[in-house]
Amino acid sequence: MRPDQKDEDSLPPYETLDTILHGLIEEDLGGAELEAKGFDAATVQRIWRLLELSEYKRRQAPPGVKLTSRSFGRDRRYPITNAFRGKA
Repeated sequence: MRPDQKDEDSLPPYETLDTILHGLIEEDLGGAELEAKGFDAATVQRIWRLLELSEYKRRQAPPGVKLTSRSFGRDRRYPITNAFRGKA
């Protein structure tokens, strides 16, 4: 990161980001369900898109420790070819 750069310059506050990511990953919620919980639709869609775009990074990484009921390994499979875009 650049000097004086903060994550919140390009991302929502951690409290919001963590809650959205938890809903998308751990609870397998869709965008409509998160929006019903009061989150901004554009923010949810943007976070979902960033999550999908970083899928290839998880494929390149070695297997990691499973810390929650859901892992990024076999429990979470999304295609990384053909410009796949799931619904958030």
